[in-house]
Amino acid sequence: MKNLVAPEIEAYAEAHSIPESDVCRRLREETFRSIELPQMVVGPLEGAFLKLMAQLVGAKRVLEIGTFTGYSALCFAEALPDDGTVITCDIDSESTEFAKQYWAQSPVGKKIAAFLGPALETMAQLKGWFDVIFIDADKINYVNYYQRGLELLASNGVMLIDNVLWNGDVIIHPPLDDSTAAIQELNRVVAADDRVSSVLVTIRDGVLVIRRTS
Repeated sequence: MKNLVAPEIEAYAEAHSIPESDVCRRLREETFRSIELPQMVVGPLEGAFLKLMAQLVGAKRVLEIGTFTGYSALCFAEALPDDGTVITCDIDSESTEFAKQYWAQSPVGKKIAAFLGPALETMAQLKGWFDVIFIDADKINYVNYYQRGLELLASNGVMLIDNVLWNGDVIIHPPLDDSTAAIQELNRVVAADDRVSSVLVTIRDGVLVIRRTS
């Protein structure tokens, strides 16, 4: 992943944001030691951002699309009240089992429920409303995740979509590959959707922050 923000600036931002918990730090460090593509972990600054967004909307139910090694799910769980729930979806059983080992080391890990299988199938079975929906999975399905996510998003909830700058490649036309094209399409769809208001925040690899307006 390219550094879209200078590393020393990101380090300064991390130092002046919600601190990373000890278990999150250990999870992140072990991910970089032992897991393929460790840069997929959201890291301390974006983790702090996710926590704050959950706190701002008073979240009790969080839906996460894309578990990886469980860092972001744990960040959400740390931000929720005792009766809060994080539902996280992934197709990779190995990384999900890794995540569970670290969730078990945290007093908030019991708030997290992991679902294995294609996320769109899991989302189709879910009922009720989610206060936060975080999308960080395969890019080809981003528009599909967004559309179904809107159906599950609470009226005062927030949807967060990761990697929407895609190493800066979103400004290249024609797109370099199918994933880039899918992210460009998502950004266009959200910007044109009169049901929502949104802002693309330049944290890490870009996060779309979306609220319902109707």
